[in-house]
Amino acid sequence: MAFLWFLSCLALLGGTYGCGVPSIQPVLSGYARVVNGENAVSGSWPWQVSLQEVTGFHFCGGSLINSLWVVTAAHCGVTTSHRVILGEYDRSSSVEAIQTKTISRVFRHPSYSSFTISNDITLLKLTSAATFNTRVSPVCIGATADVFNGGERCVTTGWGYVNAAAQVTPSKLQQVALPLLTNTNCQTYWGSKITSTMICAGASGASSCMGDSGGPLVCQRNGAWTLAGIVSWGSSSCSTSSPGVYARVTVLRSWLDQTVAAN
Repeated sequence: MAFLWFLSCLALLGGTYGCGVPSIQPVLSGYARVVNGENAVSGSWPWQVSLQEVTGFHFCGGSLINSLWVVTAAHCGVTTSHRVILGEYDRSSSVEAIQTKTISRVFRHPSYSSFTISNDITLLKLTSAATFNTRVSPVCIGATADVFNGGERCVTTGWGYVNAAAQVTPSKLQQVALPLLTNTNCQTYWGSKITSTMICAGASGASSCMGDSGGPLVCQRNGAWTLAGIVSWGSSSCSTSSPGVYARVTVLRSWLDQTVAAN
């Protein structure tokens, strides 16, 4: 017991913030913009970032992958004038212990196409390192060899519209568990728009929506939450009966690794 106590103290001191293992456990109903989602537990998705204009306007999400790097969607159009907010949960609160970071460099995938929305990934290098704590820690990244199967339940999170027609934005971070689709199945909804750089989830009564873009789609691998997708595109009305489309991280992993290593 003394050894376990020592490990727990070490974790509190910042010694062991491994990827994909939140200090504050998520609570998901039905798991075992997010439309038809639910409030997350505060701090339970510690890699979730809010990308904001200097005015504080939230326009996209993202995921912290290590102390200096954030991954988001290329279509978000992030520039070095934007801000990265870490550790946020309730955007209406002024007392949260958030970390506000500036961006030193933006790396958009060289093969990103705004026409086909393929390779929809951008890496952001922070000007200064994030401080890991119980509310800020990185997500694991899907390996090139990882397979995410149709029917597997994964989770997406964000502050996107909860009602697209009314453009209602939640103050608290939303979460929803969604089933993955095979790309063949996804093509029955979206046809040839679905390419190998995409992965689909949803069509199950819940959906990502505008404002969720760039945020995470995470699945559990060996007890750790692993980034499988980046919120990319979907129904313009955020219909919950058609799947959302995400950039497929396993296919983009080699570019991600090369970019981080070279910079």
